[in-house]
Amino acid sequence: MTALESSFKASAIASGLVTPAQMEYVGRLARHRLSSDGQSVGEVVSDRVLADLFIEQGLLTRYQADQLCAGRTKLSLGPYLITDWIGQGGMGQVFKAVHQVMGRECAVKVLPLHRATPETLVSFSREIRMQAKLDCPYLVRAFDAGQDGNVHYLVTEYVPGMDLRRLVKSRGPLPIQQAAGIVMQAALGLDYAHQKGMIHRDVKPGNILVTPEGIAKVSDVGLAGFAVDLLDDPRAGKIIGTADYLSPEQIRTPLEVSTVSDIYSLGCTLYYAICGKVPFPGGDSTSKIRRHLSETPWHPRKFQPDLTEEFIDIIADMMEKNPRERTQECAEVATRLEPWAGDAGELTSLRMTRSPWMAPPPSLDVSAELPDEGLIESTGYSLEASQVTHRSREVPSNRSPGMIPPIQGPSANAPSPTVSNDGPALAPLPSPRGPLHPASNTWIIVAMTVALVLPPALVVGAILGFILQQNIAATR
Repeated sequence: MTALESSFKASAIASGLVTPAQMEYVGRLARHRLSSDGQSVGEVVSDRVLADLFIEQGLLTRYQADQLCAGRTKLSLGPYLITDWIGQGGMGQVFKAVHQVMGRECAVKVLPLHRATPETLVSFSREIRMQAKLDCPYLVRAFDAGQDGNVHYLVTEYVPGMDLRRLVKSRGPLPIQQAAGIVMQAALGLDYAHQKGMIHRDVKPGNILVTPEGIAKVSDVGLAGFAVDLLDDPRAGKIIGTADYLSPEQIRTPLEVSTVSDIYSLGCTLYYAICGKVPFPGGDSTSKIRRHLSETPWHPRKFQPDLTEEFIDIIADMMEKNPRERTQECAEVATRLEPWAGDAGELTSLRMTRSPWMAPPPSLDVSAELPDEGLIESTGYSLEASQVTHRSREVPSNRSPGMIPPIQGPSANAPSPTVSNDGPALAPLPSPRGPLHPASNTWIIVAMTVALVLPPALVVGAILGFILQQNIAATR
């Protein structure tokens, strides 16, 4: 047995998660099972076998066992016991935890030590205070906050399931009803925050959590700024957000952002949910910023041929580049999406499993270097540049430059064209007249009208008279 393996027993006891009596019991159970299987059993049992038995008995989670096998013993923050790793948020790592007294499951967001500068501590404190003001079923609620040594953390409601980004990554473009229901609920949550005088400024699929029942909740609202007074915000005047979902005004005039900036980002999020791609895939952050300012994304019907013009108009109105021409309130977004959403509580159940492409969970190491998904320098969730061949995305349109142009090509009922990452050129519709000449069409319509209006005897007489006249003319 290696030194790494032998560290499990000592780590488990030192962590306080396992008592010596429990360790003795599991050791005897392991030796009994091994001997029953005909294996030679010595005094020492592999720590991996012991760890698996602790998981089986419900005394440890898989995450805890893995951390103890690696020799780590610090698995708590204040009164909260860390049970699993959830992911990386805009401010730091997010862990699943349980309150050791109350037994309530929750999510704990940890600010990494290397980011604990005076400015980030002010921002983190703001997030705690702001989330504490919010109580909405479509927003992730804040429960508590604290400090454990040099580690600052925020405790929020635990939302089972996965975020919208992971859902689309694992399932592809969502059905219209499901996408509309999720974004409608997110719009209701943002509308509540806006009424409290807050702007999220980082609306994106990764910040919309979806439960297995289809309930959506917006997270990271604490990264918001006060709409009524940005003077107290240490991030005021900076570009806050993710490149794939930034509104043009967040780029041009970050000091003058308003609630409609969230609506643009939510429109990009709806586009992603429906199409399975961000509005401007490929390229670096600078390229994405330029395209948000001046270009039009590919028409959604290239990826979802069955979309109606009315639904496309909802996305287009949310993504208007001019803030004054954009949909002005999230409540209006929710109202317009409601006919497509159905009953949000009865949406198709989502099978939430950890996707194989996800990175393995890290340890509770707040000094580790982590990617910053909440800042503009992040690459967001776009395709890699090597996967995309760039070409002009402009489509002739009678709408303003900031809106998605009307579809050019097959009708809504036409079969879906083959789609590459940069989008295909759509073929023109065939002529509706077919092989008939326009003049032939006219004579047929006249003849049918006469036959329907006049009595049969008159029609027969007219035909005979016409034939007789033609014969007389032919003999002259």
